[in-house]
Amino acid sequence: MATDLPPTGPNTGGSDNTVTQSVFGSTQFLTVAEVASLMRVSKMTVYRLVHSGELPAVRVGRSFRVHAKTVHDYLQTSYFDVS
Repeated sequence: MATDLPPTGPNTGGSDNTVTQSVFGSTQFLTVAEVASLMRVSKMTVYRLVHSGELPAVRVGRSFRVHAKTVHDYLQTSYFDVS
């Protein structure tokens, strides 16, 4: 099975991260702790948002990962002007 991915490993000077960037472009997934820090809320609040479906996430083993753009979009749609 041939692939168009660049070679990686100790003898090629590449890193496994290069393959990830090639496949996913600039896709960045954040941990629950990172999302909580960005949003200035507790990790429990992020878990509630994920479990309620308000904040889409990917399950990796027993952990959740949230796409950075999803967090940005959620914050944009949640913004409201107090006046």
